[in-house]
Amino acid sequence: MTTVKKRPEVLSPAGTLEKLKVAVDYGADAVFIGGQAYGLRSRAGNFSEEEMREGVAYAHARGSKVYVAANMVMHEGNEEGAGTWFCNLRDMGIDAVIVSDPALIEICATEAPGLEIHLSTQASATNVETFQFWKNYGLTRVVLAREVSMEEVAEIRRRTDVEIEAFVHGAMCISYSGRCTLSNHMSMRDANRGGCSQSCRWKYDLYDMPFGQERQSITGSIPEEFSMSAVDMSMIDHIPDMIDNGVDSLKIEGRMKSIHYVSTVTNCYKAAVDAYMESPAKFESIKEDLINELWKVAQRELATGFYYGTPSENEQLFGARRKIPQYKFVGEVLAFDPDHMTATIRQRNVILEGDRVEFYGPGFRHFETFIKDLHDAEGHKIDRAPNPMEILTITVPQEVKPGDMIRACKEGLINLYQKDGSSETIRA
Repeated sequence: MTTVKKRPEVLSPAGTLEKLKVAVDYGADAVFIGGQAYGLRSRAGNFSEEEMREGVAYAHARGSKVYVAANMVMHEGNEEGAGTWFCNLRDMGIDAVIVSDPALIEICATEAPGLEIHLSTQASATNVETFQFWKNYGLTRVVLAREVSMEEVAEIRRRTDVEIEAFVHGAMCISYSGRCTLSNHMSMRDANRGGCSQSCRWKYDLYDMPFGQERQSITGSIPEEFSMSAVDMSMIDHIPDMIDNGVDSLKIEGRMKSIHYVSTVTNCYKAAVDAYMESPAKFESIKEDLINELWKVAQRELATGFYYGTPSENEQLFGARRKIPQYKFVGEVLAFDPDHMTATIRQRNVILEGDRVEFYGPGFRHFETFIKDLHDAEGHKIDRAPNPMEILTITVPQEVKPGDMIRACKEGLINLYQKDGSSETIRA
């Protein structure tokens, strides 16, 4: 009997209303956002009630869903008003909430019946029994802990009908399922209540401390200060494994990332899913293009997390970088005039006359050209636009569409590790 592959949802981050619209336009089947309470990203530009309503209307009109992260760990007194808040989310059309604290789950289930609840990755779900426990409480989906292997994903899928959501791209936390207290200790900001200062991403000095002697810094004798920082996850070339093993939702991390990141990564995973659902051969034919595309956004180095084994020192950030993105986000298209073949753009970074740039848009559309006939908002010819958010016009060789993004192609350096531990620098 032939098994029919189920198409998974592409779930993208949306830290602001602008990012929500970009994610939806670039192919997200669903987005996850934060409200102004109960979330873990206090600095992510969280949504007001009015913005939520607008975001829900925008997404639903285009066939996409909106989930709200309410995944903080509650302290005494935090529960006040939670029931009303969940009721408001339900009544404005939010499709589900993502929760980890059992008290918040209980409040939502009893005081806002009808609002779907998904278990957050913060709850560390790693086995079938945990899935069954939360199913008995009425939860319809579980977001897997990042520590789960692909073999375990397959076993969980085989033994439960609860929806599986799994991370496929983005930052990895150095602590188990994100439950960390480094930030609390070092900066008095509670990581489990939305205030993480990302202490694991800091650079630390390393000391030699012989007994009874003064400590001495050994900075400089190693290529990078001591770090606890993990590389980012990317499963773009393993999408077949995710689909074949029954993952229902492919989650992209990054509510605090830029619209360049959101548009690029969403575009890639949407294209990957589309291609594999068409045929394995189609996916293989574009896989390298997808990998290369992801390297056009600023990010840490990439690995597959715990899916294919326990990460080693190669999945930690230290020493010379092995690969550096070669592109810079410089603008977005606001309008296109087909009669004069000009594009009106909103500039995000410095643009120079003659810059080599790449336009890209939803559906994995791309083309390269050079900045020509650069004019400011008043129509004056200029050769440089240094100030962010300027409205400019340029001549383009082919049609572009509002919402298309523009990258400048910048030469850079790539550092490659050698077998002896040294590094070689080459021109990209």
